[in-house]
Amino acid sequence: MSSALIIGAGPAGLTAAYELGKLGIPATVVESDHQVGGLSRTVNHQGYRFDIGGHRFFSKVPLINTLWHEILGEDFLLRPRLSRIHYRGRFFDYPLKPLNALAGLGPLEALLVSLSYAKARLAPTREETSFEQWVSNRFGYRLYEIFFKTYTEKVWGIPCSEISVDWAAQRIKNLSLSEAVRNAVFNHPRSKDGALITSLIEQFHYPRLGPGMMWERCAERVAAQGGRIVQGLRVERIRHRHGRVASVIGRTDAGELVELEGEHCISTMPVRDLVRALDPPAPDEVRAAAERLRYRDYLTVVLIVKRESVFPDNWLYVHSPEVKLGRIQNYKSWSPEMVPDQTRTSLGLEYFLWDEDEQWTWPEARLVDLGIRDCVQIGLIDPHEVEDSTVVRMPKAYPVYDQRYQSHLATVRRYLTTIENLQLVGRNGQHRYNNQDHSMLTAIYAARNLAGEHHDVWAVNTEMDYHEEVRAGHPAAAADRLVPMRVPPESARHATGPAERTPEKVIEEAFARLDPVALGAAMGMVGGLLLFAATAILLVKGGPFMGRNLMLLGQYLFGFQVSWRGAAIGMLEAAAGGFAFGYGTATLRNWGLAAYAALLRRRAAAEARRDLLDRV
Repeated sequence: MSSALIIGAGPAGLTAAYELGKLGIPATVVESDHQVGGLSRTVNHQGYRFDIGGHRFFSKVPLINTLWHEILGEDFLLRPRLSRIHYRGRFFDYPLKPLNALAGLGPLEALLVSLSYAKARLAPTREETSFEQWVSNRFGYRLYEIFFKTYTEKVWGIPCSEISVDWAAQRIKNLSLSEAVRNAVFNHPRSKDGALITSLIEQFHYPRLGPGMMWERCAERVAAQGGRIVQGLRVERIRHRHGRVASVIGRTDAGELVELEGEHCISTMPVRDLVRALDPPAPDEVRAAAERLRYRDYLTVVLIVKRESVFPDNWLYVHSPEVKLGRIQNYKSWSPEMVPDQTRTSLGLEYFLWDEDEQWTWPEARLVDLGIRDCVQIGLIDPHEVEDSTVVRMPKAYPVYDQRYQSHLATVRRYLTTIENLQLVGRNGQHRYNNQDHSMLTAIYAARNLAGEHHDVWAVNTEMDYHEEVRAGHPAAAADRLVPMRVPPESARHATGPAERTPEKVIEEAFARLDPVALGAAMGMVGGLLLFAATAILLVKGGPFMGRNLMLLGQYLFGFQVSWRGAAIGMLEAAAGGFAFGYGTATLRNWGLAAYAALLRRRAAAEARRDLLDRV
C-alpha cells in the first residue's frame, strides 16, 4: 500500500492527510511546532484564546464549505461581520458607506471629499499604474488619502504610489464608491455584472473556540483514520535519490535526529526552507533563486483589558498615521467563548514588519508598552485597565511578490519537477498569498493525485471564481492572489513596445461610459452641500434682510427658506435634484456616444472592406 509523508500540520497539510485517510492511504504528518494549525492555530493564554490574525471562514468553493461543516458540525458558528476604520478619534464603517464617511468627516471635509470625487469621475487618470491611481479614480484622491493610504503603507512597508495597480484591483475587488452606494440603498452586495463583492460580505463562519479548533478536530480525525502526526520535529534534510524523495530527517527539541520514510511527499514548508533542506543540494542557481524569495512578517501584542466592551467590532483598521499599530482584533466579537471572563476584553494589536526591523527583536515588555501607548493615544483604553498581556511573533506570514519573484519561483519549480514524488501545496509551500480555502484545495488535489487522479495543484486560482478582477496580460493574473509589488519603471513598462491600438480599442478608450450613479451621487453631494453652506454663511452673518436672492430658490425647492430648517430641507432637495441631473446627463451622454461609436465602427468596417483587395 502507498504511504505519504506530509511536511507541516497547517490547514493544507492536515487537509491532505484527512483526504488521504478517506482514500485509504496512510499518512505521516511532520510538524515543527507542538501545536497544529500553522498560521490558523489558536493560542491560549491564561484561558484567553486568540488568533494569529483574524481568520474568516468564507469560500466560493462548495467542496471546502462542505469539508469545514463536516469537521466541526455545530461548533461552526455563523457570525455577523462588523469592521470599521479608526481615524483621528472617529469610527467609520468599512466597507465605506458614503453618508457615514461624509458625516464623520464634518461639513468642510465632506465638501472637499465630494469635490475630489467629482473631479476623479469627470477627469480620471487615464493610465492606471499604481495603487494610488486606482483607488483615487474610484473614490477620489482625498478619500483615498484618508481611508486607504496610511493603512496600506503600514501593512506592506511600500509607498502606495509604488504599489502595482494589479494588487488594488484584486484586493479591493469590484468595490467602488458607486457600488458602495448601491449596496447601502439596495442592501445587495453584488456589482452590476452580478459578481459577489466579497468586501461587502456581512456574515462569515467561525469555529466556536477559534480557528485552531478546526485543525485540532481535523488532527483528531486524521488519527482516527490511522494517520500519524509527529509534533516537535523540525525538518532539516529531505533525502532524494534517482528523482524521488526517499526520506525526511528531522530534529527533536532534545536534539535527536529522526528519519521517516514514505513513497510520496507533500510539502507545505516555505519554498526557501525546502530547497535549503534538499540532500543532495540543488544546483547553485536553484539555491540562489530560493534565497531571493522574501516574506513579510508581523507580530501581535495581546492586551487583557478590565472592561466588558471596548468596541463591538470583530476588528478595527487603524488609519491614524501617528501610531504604528495597523489593526486591532477583538476576539470576544469573533466568538464570545474566546474570552473566559465576560467582564474582560482581549485585544490583539497587529504590527506589520520585516524581520530585519529593529522592532522585531524588541523584548516583550517593550512591545507591550508600545501597544498600550498606541491604544491610549487613539483613545481606546486607559493604561490602568490592562491587567495582563502577551506577544506572539509570526515570521513568514505573507509570501512577498517583488519584481523578480516569479522568475525565482519558476527556477525552483523547474528543478523540483525532476523529483517526481514531491508535491508542493499551501501558502508557503507554493509561495502564494493564498486564502485558507485555496490552500486546502491544493492539498485535496495533491492527495487525489496519489490515488491515480491527475490534477495540477498549481492551477488552483486560475478559474474566474478565484478572481474578483483579472487584468489580461498581467504575469500573475493566471494563477496568483496578489501581494503588493512595486510599479515597474517607465522604461520597463514600455520595453516590449506599445500595445497594438485597434480601432475597437481606440473607440473603447475614447468613449468610455460614465457611471450614472457615480456622477449623480457626486453632483448631488456637491449641490446639497453648496446650498447648505451658502445658507449657513448667511445665517451666521445675520442682519434684517438675509439672502433675498437665495430665497428665490424657494420657488423651485419646496420648503426652502433662509433658516436652519430650510437649509436642511434645501440640502436634501438639492442633493436629489443634483443626483437626477447627474444621472440623466451621464445616461444621455452614454447613449449619444454609444450611437456615435457604432457609426464609427461601421465606417471603419467599410474602410477595411474597401482596402481589402490592396492587401491580397
